[in-house]
Amino acid sequence: MSTAAVSLARTVAPVRPGRRSIGALGTLALALGTLQSVVEPALPLLQRELGVGPAEGALVANALLITGAVLAPVAGKLGDRYGGKRVLLWLMAAVSAGGLLAGLAPNLPVLLLGQVLQGVMVGALPLSFILVRRYLTVGESQAAIGVVLALFTGGGIIGMSVAGPIAHGLSWQWIFALPTIVIVAATMAVARLMPPDPPAPSGDPVDWPGVALLSATLLALMLALVAVPGGGLPPLAVGAIVLVVAALAAGWVIVERRAATPMVDLRMLARPAMRSSIVLTFLMSIAFGMVVILLPQMFAVSADGYGFGLSTTDIGLLLLPGAIAGAVSDSVGGIAARRFGPRAVVVAGIGVTAVTMVALAVLHDAAWQLAVAKVLTAFAAGAGTTALLASTASAVATRDTGITTSLLVVTRLFGTIVGAQVGGTILAAGTGPASGAPSEAAFTAGFVVAGLASALSLVAVRATRKGITA
Repeated sequence: MSTAAVSLARTVAPVRPGRRSIGALGTLALALGTLQSVVEPALPLLQRELGVGPAEGALVANALLITGAVLAPVAGKLGDRYGGKRVLLWLMAAVSAGGLLAGLAPNLPVLLLGQVLQGVMVGALPLSFILVRRYLTVGESQAAIGVVLALFTGGGIIGMSVAGPIAHGLSWQWIFALPTIVIVAATMAVARLMPPDPPAPSGDPVDWPGVALLSATLLALMLALVAVPGGGLPPLAVGAIVLVVAALAAGWVIVERRAATPMVDLRMLARPAMRSSIVLTFLMSIAFGMVVILLPQMFAVSADGYGFGLSTTDIGLLLLPGAIAGAVSDSVGGIAARRFGPRAVVVAGIGVTAVTMVALAVLHDAAWQLAVAKVLTAFAAGAGTTALLASTASAVATRDTGITTSLLVVTRLFGTIVGAQVGGTILAAGTGPASGAPSEAAFTAGFVVAGLASALSLVAVRATRKGITA
């Protein structure tokens, strides 16, 4: 058999990854989710140990988020171009270096640098999707994408649960070091067990201007979402930020339309399936982001009035079932999309969220009611957005899997952030000067707005019916 024939045979029947390679990929996702989430519960301890205030602590929490949002599309595109496995291994080298820096950090600047390097872990998700999409059938890849997301979310639960005991039993440095050790071991296993992932054949240059402009646009947008809602900026500064984001976005569109091989093919974004997935992922994530900010705040309000006056530990325990439901829903969403179609899963998720929020606006006088609401909304949002991601990833060409899924991952992140900011703004507007706490009417308004946002998503489902079905 000739060399060309052998190459053709390998293209037609690629080597399928075994259970051990898929297990290594899943273990990596679990460890990454753990490392990503350890900062939140340990933030007060980190502030005390490093001698910094809440503002600097917020930088530690947001550095990873901002880096991930900026680099995820870049990682996805490079994975499409040069092979998901190769880019994944390079990213894990950066994440491992970041975890090591954070684990040895003597001061805030070194810890921030470690968090920035760790932020590239968000790009591991679309790269994992490239691998499962390349080697598995359409149905199998939809289920596998859900499982990878579920393991990443499950790692977040582990991280939030073990950060405190590890920090108090050993030291805060170990909350970064232990997950990093697992990441290094899992990365070595992926490198050895996952089949070769050859680069896509292309002699065209990388669209570096498009990469730079999209990264700058996302960075400016993330910084705007973090800085503007605080209310400390003058109107002229807010207007300047808006103009900068708009100018960067417009420049990126112009560059992509003129590029021979654009980073993001704008025609792909205009396709019904992709456009519908982006719109619905964003809308569903907004409602969930409002839930994320409203429920913990209501748990913490003094029990003298309508609240419950719960401690941080008690709030964490009540929210834990919702976090577990979110992890389970990620795996269910991919499987359900395969069996029932993405549209049915999305409609069910939106309906559950809308009904739950309206019911919560009326019934919120017992802590268990809020805990159940978190379980229902987390499951609904996770299943719906994962169904959209899994179905879209299997609908586009294999060479576009990385950039497509990374854009949806970032859309999910932005939607959650916007929803949290909206919920926080509603609570701030309803905070009395005497009590310093939001009124019950503010929480009720927040629940109603979240329910209306979900209900309006049904209009988007109807308007984008063809895209979702596709």
